[in-house]
Amino acid sequence: MSRVLAVRLDNAGDVLVTGPAIRAMAHGSDAVDVLAGPRGRGAAELLPGVDRVLCWRCPWIDAEPPSVDSAEVGRLVERLASGGYSGALVFTSFHQSPLPTALLLRLAGVPWVGAISVDYPGSLLDLRHRLPDDLPEPERALSLARTAGFSLPSGDAGGLQVRGPLPDVSARVPAAPYVVLHPGTSVPARAWPVERFAETAGLLGNRNVPVVVTGGPGEESLTAAVSAAAPAVDLGDRTTLPELAAVLAGAAVVVVGNTGPAHLAAAVGTPVVSLFAPTVPAVRWAPYQVPRVLLGDQQAVCRDSRVTRCPYPGHPCLSGVSAEEVVAAIEHVAGDRLAASRPISQEMSR
Repeated sequence: MSRVLAVRLDNAGDVLVTGPAIRAMAHGSDAVDVLAGPRGRGAAELLPGVDRVLCWRCPWIDAEPPSVDSAEVGRLVERLASGGYSGALVFTSFHQSPLPTALLLRLAGVPWVGAISVDYPGSLLDLRHRLPDDLPEPERALSLARTAGFSLPSGDAGGLQVRGPLPDVSARVPAAPYVVLHPGTSVPARAWPVERFAETAGLLGNRNVPVVVTGGPGEESLTAAVSAAAPAVDLGDRTTLPELAAVLAGAAVVVVGNTGPAHLAAAVGTPVVSLFAPTVPAVRWAPYQVPRVLLGDQQAVCRDSRVTRCPYPGHPCLSGVSAEEVVAAIEHVAGDRLAASRPISQEMSR
């Protein structure tokens, strides 16, 4: 039996975009385990093809890194050594190094390790894959898997997916086609002002378009502020990740920044209006293989800076986007999903 390990140690969205590569690994092996960080564990548990999820908070990847603890590292090495892995792929974003993780895998006796690396790996990698960075992240990860000899099954187009069935959330969301507004982001620099989300909720409410506002732990004040602007269902910190996936799956459109739920929406096939701060390139991180509209100044001064808190007065990349533009984008990307409501553009043209 061949059991392989996929390593992705950062956030939920990062894990979701690695899903196609992990499905390829599953198609070419008997079992796939995923080593994920605590921020990505729930997403890893949702991925098709995953047999088991191991969790470790990595000091060189986690956004709030712990100190390096030799005892903790030793326990991880022992755990990996007991996994019986025939090989491992270390998935990273373009600005992350896979080599510290590869060293741990070598110490655990994993006989074959592959990763994308611009740095000389010595004996840490058997496969040192190099490719242009300006690729969508799902394609970048899938390229590594393919170079390692794994391919997707026939009929799999390589989009993002989650495993079903998802929970039944029908009693918690409107029966009519609804729009999800998700005002929270994993980093503040990617956030559209909450006041604009509230204005958008008000415009939609005026048109009798049902609104559901979603958010994770600690985002209850954001969702409450948006929900107060219109009759809306406030689900801030009231869903598990599978339940959130189900809520997004039932939506006509999801309005969200460049953060995990944008990729979760793509994984359930829902169109996205993306308030996309260009701190990372949209070509890599925009919602993948779903209808989408990207809003925000992609040439703003923060372009490619990877800042987590905007250092520029007025948050110029996103502050210029109006609620009216977002509502127009909702109408554009929704198609006939909002056919039960009068065309929003008619209301806006009055």
